[in-house]
Amino acid sequence: MSDAENGLFDMVVVKDISRLARNTLDLLKSIRRLKALNIETIFLTANMTVLDQSEFALTIFAALAQEESANMSKRVKFGKKENAKKGRVPNIVYGYDKKIGDYFNLAINEEESKIVRQIYHWYIEDGYGASKIAKMLNEKGLKTKRNCNFSQNGICRILTNEIYIGKIINGKQEVKDFLTGSRVNKNEQDWLVTERKDLRIIEPDVFEKAQQIMKGRHEAFNVKHERQSNKYLFSTLIKCKECGWSFRRTIRTYKNTYVRWVCSGRNGRGVDSCDNSISVDEEELICILDEKFSGMNANKERIIKKISKEFVKKYKTEDENRELERSLNMKLQKCQKKRKKYVEMYAEDLITKEELKANVDGLLEQQKQIENQLKVVSFDFNRSKDLERLMEQTFQNMEISVRDMTNAQLKQIIDRIEVDKDGHIDINFRLIDEFGFDNTVLISDNYT
Repeated sequence: MSDAENGLFDMVVVKDISRLARNTLDLLKSIRRLKALNIETIFLTANMTVLDQSEFALTIFAALAQEESANMSKRVKFGKKENAKKGRVPNIVYGYDKKIGDYFNLAINEEESKIVRQIYHWYIEDGYGASKIAKMLNEKGLKTKRNCNFSQNGICRILTNEIYIGKIINGKQEVKDFLTGSRVNKNEQDWLVTERKDLRIIEPDVFEKAQQIMKGRHEAFNVKHERQSNKYLFSTLIKCKECGWSFRRTIRTYKNTYVRWVCSGRNGRGVDSCDNSISVDEEELICILDEKFSGMNANKERIIKKISKEFVKKYKTEDENRELERSLNMKLQKCQKKRKKYVEMYAEDLITKEELKANVDGLLEQQKQIENQLKVVSFDFNRSKDLERLMEQTFQNMEISVRDMTNAQLKQIIDRIEVDKDGHIDINFRLIDEFGFDNTVLISDNYT
């Protein structure tokens, strides 16, 4: 319209009325502005000009075009819903190929699936962030499906897309108004979920672990102002007990070079923000950890036995979990059968829509509770596997000298190192914190 007001053209040629505006009101507003500027508008399919035409005829044509647009929106929505029910995927997804002659179905791309697994490994096991992973893939010369470089957002989408565990989810949103194109989020119970185990690249427990890490990092950044970093050996590992901020690496050179770690809260915001003036010598901390790890390796069998005993106390046994899982699955099947029965009764006019809603809503709530209980059971199963994996990984990594470790390897052993204003250092092991065990499971000492 600004071009029209500046006199850059004297005629607008449009194929169809619906192409100029989405609805009757917008069309009339646009036409009136063009008329005021003495600019002619021609609609080819209607064989109509505007300057010599009454608004009545134009309003009729516009209303018809709007109704056709509404019907088209309904047809598109119906088509999408049917495709979603069949588990079809219209998008291009990294790690999969489209089957020839079938645009909606996918087949696993073996080479790309290896990259997807590597991304999850880097993120979960090595502690790399999405930006670092994207950089590493680009350095290898790898490209996305659209032949572009990987980006941080692209990696995050791979880490959060349920399709990699064989679950296709459609219908998370719907168009509220076809005129404006505005979307609204739908309730989770209304999502269309299709299980496709043949498309699984990542195991569900690995996927869930990635979500937990992502959530933890998000909270760490928003609550504790802490960025994910693995630049140095102790990056984001040393925490101030007084203010909660991470320690920052500093280097001082006077005859010799001294590498020390200080509270970044006090160092960056001033001495009034934190009472912790302690500086931790990096070389001394390495020696402390080497001594600690050596002592734990010497008592490896006793520690593993004690941890296993604590695990049995805290979580259900495998047999108990299997029995509970069987019972819950039977309840879930009964609940689903009841729901199906009420829908059939409504279809045969045996109950009203209100009665259907009252019964189905209660069953949906019951079904959701059972599914949540099954998640807890599955969580206990996975915890047992996680414990074995983490114990093996912890003792394996502790055989390496701390000086030769990467930040990611050290984070696989240690959750955090806390330093108070009196210089006391508490080492919190990941094995203890992750499973909520008592600190007495491992030998623990305070170092000053």
